[in-house]
Amino acid sequence: MFVPLSRPDITEREISAVTELMTGGILSIGPKVTEFERIFAEYVGVEYAVAVNSGTSALHLVIRSLDLKRGQTVITSPFTFVSSANVALYEGAIPIFADIEESTLNVSPETLEEALANYSRDGLDTGAIKLDPFVPDIFMAVDIFGHPLEWDRIEGICNKHGIKIVEDSCEALGSSFMGRKTGTFGLAGTFAFYPNKQITTGEGGMIVTDDSNIAELSKSMRNQGRGVSENWLEHVRLGYNYRMDEMSAALGVEQMKRIDEILEKRQRVADRYERLLSNISGIETPFVANYATSIGWFVYVIKLDEKIDRESFMKYLTENGVQCRDYFRPIHLQPFYMQDFGYREGMFPVTERLAKRTVAIPFFNNLSEEEMQFVSYTIEKAVEFAG
Repeated sequence: MFVPLSRPDITEREISAVTELMTGGILSIGPKVTEFERIFAEYVGVEYAVAVNSGTSALHLVIRSLDLKRGQTVITSPFTFVSSANVALYEGAIPIFADIEESTLNVSPETLEEALANYSRDGLDTGAIKLDPFVPDIFMAVDIFGHPLEWDRIEGICNKHGIKIVEDSCEALGSSFMGRKTGTFGLAGTFAFYPNKQITTGEGGMIVTDDSNIAELSKSMRNQGRGVSENWLEHVRLGYNYRMDEMSAALGVEQMKRIDEILEKRQRVADRYERLLSNISGIETPFVANYATSIGWFVYVIKLDEKIDRESFMKYLTENGVQCRDYFRPIHLQPFYMQDFGYREGMFPVTERLAKRTVAIPFFNNLSEEEMQFVSYTIEKAVEFAG
């Protein structure tokens, strides 16, 4: 048996919707994008949704809408996909980090407060970056793996310091904090629809906001900087080709019609994994805080005991038919971050320690009972092999 890390859940409804659209003659800048935006905004509970071609594009347009300037700072988690920090570089800003907490793998109120205190007292000096004491301009808040931040306290901290919040919910569609959906905290939220996400459009992303200015600017900038009239050869500001095409939107519309079913499937897989894996010595299953009233599961990431050699563990899984991946490698230890910004080992110890122990195992909507039992059995054998 071979069990892949992920597999999209595409039905005949999605296939028919895309096929029918392709005979209609409108493949870009058409009604399907508008329909997808309307359905998505209603689901999340916001006034505006702006569809783009990736989650990274969504993050970029939001921070550009906030007029982030060269030399300003964006604080985020070092334990996330690299685009959460890279979008600051697109605008000449400086990505900085707050360490994470061990339980949720998120930046916590405590780790955020500690980082802000350090930066406001000591500034930052990595050798390559030297900043006098400062307060970050934007907090790029990441709901890692679909687990929401402790939003009430996070918002309070940012408000106290005058820090703008952008919510990177690219992994958290369907998650909620105390009944309030992720993506609705801060000035704007973002989602992504890569094939391993809760819903997929192949590639794609979405900006959600109640701020009309962010929505208007994002719509303009995704479309080469054209104005509200969208006169094809009139460009009122610098823009990008970040549009979502009609085929992707048609796929997204049909996926959103099934969102409750999709989230239930993913919860079923997560619950079954919890029962199968919780008694395996040396394995820690994902923690869910009591304030997370729902989790839109993105991936299923286990933590290995420190005595287990992760490389040997992953090698055993791979060679025995279970695909896996080391989610995530710390951003500050990515080669060009170390080279260009002077980040180094030891700066964010919790992130560094946990990043050596985390492994994503196969997780997708239609993972069968037989496949889950096979994954569980192989993990148990891998622990024996690598322990």
